[in-house]
Amino acid sequence: MANHASALKRDRQSRLRRLRNAGVKTRVKTAVKKLEHSLDSGAAESARPLLIQAVSLIDRAGSKGVLHPRNASRKISRLSKKAHKQLGAAV
Repeated sequence: MANHASALKRDRQSRLRRLRNAGVKTRVKTAVKKLEHSLDSGAAESARPLLIQAVSLIDRAGSKGVLHPRNASRKISRLSKKAHKQLGAAV
Protein backbone atom coordinates (compact mmCIF):
# COMPACT_ATOMS: atom_id res chain seq x y z
CA MET A 1 0.00 0.00 0.00
CA ALA A 2 1.08 3.56 -0.58
CA ASN A 3 2.88 5.33 2.26
CA HIS A 4 2.97 9.01 1.32
CA ALA A 5 0.41 11.54 0.22
CA SER A 6 1.24 11.66 -3.47
CA ALA A 7 1.16 7.86 -3.75
CA LEU A 8 -2.18 7.73 -1.93
CA LYS A 9 -3.58 10.31 -4.33
CA ARG A 10 -2.24 8.40 -7.33
CA ASP A 11 -3.90 5.25 -5.99
CA ARG A 12 -7.26 7.05 -5.63
CA GLN A 13 -6.97 8.47 -9.14
CA SER A 14 -6.08 5.08 -10.60
CA ARG A 15 -9.07 3.41 -8.97
CA LEU A 16 -11.49 6.06 -10.25
CA ARG A 17 -9.99 5.98 -13.73
CA ARG A 18 -10.16 2.20 -13.86
CA LEU A 19 -13.86 2.21 -12.90
CA ARG A 20 -14.65 4.94 -15.43
CA ASN A 21 -12.76 3.13 -18.19
CA ALA A 22 -14.51 -0.15 -17.38
CA GLY A 23 -17.88 1.55 -17.81
CA VAL A 24 -16.89 2.98 -21.17
CA LYS A 25 -15.59 -0.39 -22.38
CA THR A 26 -18.81 -2.10 -21.26
CA ARG A 27 -20.94 0.40 -23.19
CA VAL A 28 -18.80 -0.12 -26.30
CA LYS A 29 -19.07 -3.91 -26.08
CA THR A 30 -22.84 -3.75 -25.55
CA ALA A 31 -23.31 -1.44 -28.55
CA VAL A 32 -21.21 -3.71 -30.77
CA LYS A 33 -23.13 -6.82 -29.64
CA LYS A 34 -26.47 -5.13 -30.33
CA LEU A 35 -25.29 -4.10 -33.79
CA GLU A 36 -23.95 -7.56 -34.64
CA HIS A 37 -27.17 -9.17 -33.43
CA SER A 38 -29.18 -6.77 -35.57
CA LEU A 39 -26.97 -7.48 -38.59
CA ASP A 40 -27.27 -11.23 -38.11
CA SER A 41 -31.05 -10.98 -37.97
CA GLY A 42 -31.05 -8.88 -41.16
CA ALA A 43 -32.97 -5.93 -39.71
CA ALA A 44 -31.67 -3.06 -41.85
CA GLU A 45 -33.80 -0.35 -40.27
CA SER A 46 -32.69 -1.13 -36.73
CA ALA A 47 -29.05 -1.62 -37.77
CA ARG A 48 -28.50 1.91 -39.10
CA PRO A 49 -28.95 3.79 -35.78
CA LEU A 50 -27.07 1.04 -33.94
CA LEU A 51 -24.11 1.44 -36.30
CA ILE A 52 -24.07 5.19 -35.75
CA GLN A 53 -24.26 4.73 -31.98
CA ALA A 54 -21.51 2.06 -31.92
CA VAL A 55 -19.19 4.15 -34.09
CA SER A 56 -19.76 7.17 -31.85
CA LEU A 57 -19.01 5.22 -28.66
CA ILE A 58 -15.91 3.57 -30.13
CA ASP A 59 -14.60 6.87 -31.47
CA ARG A 60 -15.15 8.58 -28.12
CA ALA A 61 -13.39 5.74 -26.27
CA GLY A 62 -10.46 6.03 -28.68
CA SER A 63 -10.18 9.78 -28.28
CA LYS A 64 -10.30 9.56 -24.48
CA GLY A 65 -7.58 6.91 -24.34
CA VAL A 66 -9.78 4.10 -23.08
CA LEU A 67 -9.03 2.27 -26.32
CA HIS A 68 -5.92 2.84 -28.38
CA PRO A 69 -6.81 5.14 -31.30
CA ARG A 70 -5.72 2.59 -33.89
CA ASN A 71 -7.70 -0.13 -32.15
CA ALA A 72 -10.79 2.10 -32.21
CA SER A 73 -10.26 2.91 -35.87
CA ARG A 74 -9.87 -0.77 -36.73
CA LYS A 75 -13.06 -1.69 -34.86
CA ILE A 76 -15.01 1.06 -36.64
CA SER A 77 -13.66 -0.02 -40.01
CA ARG A 78 -14.53 -3.68 -39.48
CA LEU A 79 -18.02 -2.93 -38.18
CA SER A 80 -18.75 -0.57 -41.07
CA LYS A 81 -17.45 -3.07 -43.59
CA LYS A 82 -19.58 -5.85 -42.10
CA ALA A 83 -22.69 -3.64 -42.02
CA HIS A 84 -22.27 -2.49 -45.62
CA LYS A 85 -21.56 -6.02 -46.79
CA GLN A 86 -24.64 -7.52 -45.13
CA LEU A 87 -27.08 -4.69 -45.73
CA GLY A 88 -25.75 -3.15 -48.92
CA ALA A 89 -26.96 0.35 -49.71
CA ALA A 90 -29.48 0.28 -46.86
CA VAL A 91 -26.89 1.53 -44.36
